[in-house]
This record gives sequence, structure tokens and C-alpha cells, in this order.
Amino acid sequence: MNRTDTIKLITAVALTVVLGAVGGLVTAPEIPVWYAGLNKPSFNPPSWLFAPVWTTLYVLMGISLFLIWKQPVSKERNKAILFFISQFILNMAWSFIFFGMHETGWALVEMIILWLAILLTIFSFVKFSRIAAWLLVPYIVWVSFAMILNGAIWRLNS
Repeated sequence: MNRTDTIKLITAVALTVVLGAVGGLVTAPEIPVWYAGLNKPSFNPPSWLFAPVWTTLYVLMGISLFLIWKQPVSKERNKAILFFISQFILNMAWSFIFFGMHETGWALVEMIILWLAILLTIFSFVKFSRIAAWLLVPYIVWVSFAMILNGAIWRLNS
């Protein structure tokens, strides 16, 4: 790997992890207070599990982004990166809607849109790198689970 690719890899991973942690700034204070008081389904994971799972997913997302970013510049490549940025913004927005605004129903609606955006990103990434696309599969699987969890929390607390 050349120097430019190394810088791109470090930048892509660092940006996804650091920006992903922004959601944690909204989330963390709400867990022991608001979130703890919600009725949750039996399959709700322990709170300590979320940080390591999301950190792992953000690292995989960063590597995936790098694999696309290092491709030759083209309209299709730029479109794929734009899909990635769009889904990432939606990812961050979910924390603000769910934890910041306490809007579990709207968070569910937003998460459905996020899921579709992740799917579009995977389909756009596979044109350039099968590995980049596969690196996003654990992410969409976790978001699928989180969507079911969000829906159950919304139902149990409506």
C-alpha cells in the first residue's frame, strides 16, 4: 500500500469512528435515565454491548469506505461515496431522534430510511469492491436487529 492509500485508510477509519462517537455523546447521558425507564423487550441486549459493537461496525465501515475512495475517480465512484455519506448522516441522526428527542416512533421511521440507504450503499459499493460491500453486511444486519428492537420499544411504550 502506498503512502496516499495509507493516509486514506487512516482518515476513513478515524472519521467513521470519531463521527460515530458523536452519537454516543447524545446516547450516553440518556441510558441511565430515560432509556433505563423504558419498557424493553426480552431480547434487548445489555447496554454495555452497544459501544463495542458500534465501534467494530464503524471500523468496518471506514475500511469499506477506504476501498471505494482509493478507486479511480469517476461519477459512479463519487455517487457510491455520496450514498455512504448519506447513510452515515442518517445513522448519526437516529441517535438524536431516539435518545435526544425521545421520539421512538420517528426514530423507527428514520431507521427504515437508514436501512434502505445502507442497502443502496452496499449495491453501489459492490460495483467497485465485493470486499467493501461485504464489510457493510454486519452493519445492515445489526441495523436490522436495531430496527426490530426500536419497533418493540416504540410499541411497548406507546
